[in-house]
Amino acid sequence: MKLALQAVLWVLCIVFSYQIYDSINGPINFNETKNERYADVINRMKEIRKAQIAHKDVRGVYANNFDSLVSFIETGIFTLIEKRDSSYMEYDRTYRIDMLREVVVVDTLGFVPVKDSLFKDDSYKLLSQVPVEGIDAKFSIKANVINKNGYRVPVFEVKVAKNVILHDQDKDLLKQENETVSVDGVNGPEIILGSLTEVSANGNWPTIFDANN
Repeated sequence: MKLALQAVLWVLCIVFSYQIYDSINGPINFNETKNERYADVINRMKEIRKAQIAHKDVRGVYANNFDSLVSFIETGIFTLIEKRDSSYMEYDRTYRIDMLREVVVVDTLGFVPVKDSLFKDDSYKLLSQVPVEGIDAKFSIKANVINKNGYRVPVFEVKVAKNVILHDQDKDLLKQENETVSVDGVNGPEIILGSLTEVSANGNWPTIFDANN
C-alpha cells in the first residue's frame, strides 16, 4: 500500500508539474508564434498597400480584387514627369503693359513598368495569400469611392481574421487575443489595412511592427 501510495503521489507530482509548466510557457509560446505570424502577415499587407497606392496613382481608384491588382502590376506603366516653375511676359489688355506670368511646366521624362518599379521578382503573385504555413487562406479585399466633405474619394480595405492566422493555437488564449484592447497590440479580432469609411491607408497594428520591418 505504501509503495502504491508513493507511485500515485509521484504521478500527481508529474501531472501538477506539467500543468504549472504549461500554464507558464503556454502564453509565452503563444505570444512568440503570434508575433512571428503577425509580422509576416503585416509585411504582406504592406506590399498590398504599395501596389494599391500605385494602382490609384495610375488609374485614379483602388483595385477591388486581387486579380485586377496583379494584372495591373504586370501591365501597368508609370509616367515619369518633372515639374518646374517658369515665367513669361504677356501683354495685359486691362493695364496695357507687359506683365509677368508664372506657370508650372510639366515635362514627361519617360515611362517605367509598374512591376519593375515595385517588385524585383514574382512575389506579387502571392499578394492574396495569407502567409501562414499549413493553411490555404486569402485576404479579404474591397474598394469603393465615398463622399468625404463634398469630394468623391477612393478608399480600400484589406483584412484577415486572427482566427485564421492563429488557427492551430490554444483556443482560450486565442479568445483573449481576439478581445485585445491595448496600445501595443493589434486590437480586435482582425488585422485590418485601410478603411471603407475613412480616407486611410494605415493598418490597425502598433508601430512596433513598422519599426521591426
